[in-house]
Amino acid sequence: MTKERTLVLLKPDAVQRNLIGEIITRFERVGLKVVALKLLQPTKEQAHKHYVKNEAEIEALGQRSIEGKKKAGMEANDNPKELGQFIVNGLIEFLTSDPVVALVLEGHQAIKITRKLIGSTEPLNSDVGTIRGDFTIESYLIADAQKRAVRNLVHASANEFDAQYEIPVWFSQEELLDYENPRETVLYKK
Repeated sequence: MTKERTLVLLKPDAVQRNLIGEIITRFERVGLKVVALKLLQPTKEQAHKHYVKNEAEIEALGQRSIEGKKKAGMEANDNPKELGQFIVNGLIEFLTSDPVVALVLEGHQAIKITRKLIGSTEPLNSDVGTIRGDFTIESYLIADAQKRAVRNLVHASANEFDAQYEIPVWFSQEELLDYENPRETVLYKK
């Protein structure tokens, strides 16, 4: 059975609200293993590299936001590239505002399980029992009204491509540990 790795960032709101242990416990409880972990103050360059894999993503982000506004019945006459850049700037400003905890989790289907545990990107749409559903009442509406990034506690890689891109933004190869955890015997061995 193959294991995969995923990046998780506990954003400034999670750190400031003292939710680090509670959030990491949820990942460990389901059997995911921490293979890298650190508390750091992100630089603007690091945050930009994390959020912008290529320049085409900026416009795509703006377009998704416009589509979301239209779906919600809101007026959306924004220029996609300008809106995308505004969103990226807000994300970078938020991510660099205070320390974050960066960690890499490993396990069978780690990406899918982690995304399921954290809930919807918009906390308002997150189910009870998810990290975002249990610990925040934030919404896109609140963030948009205050012209800031949504404070949704956690980032997790969306897919394998993103995980492979994002992990080296935050960790060197030497910081990624490979070790046996006794729990793996129960979860993965015959």
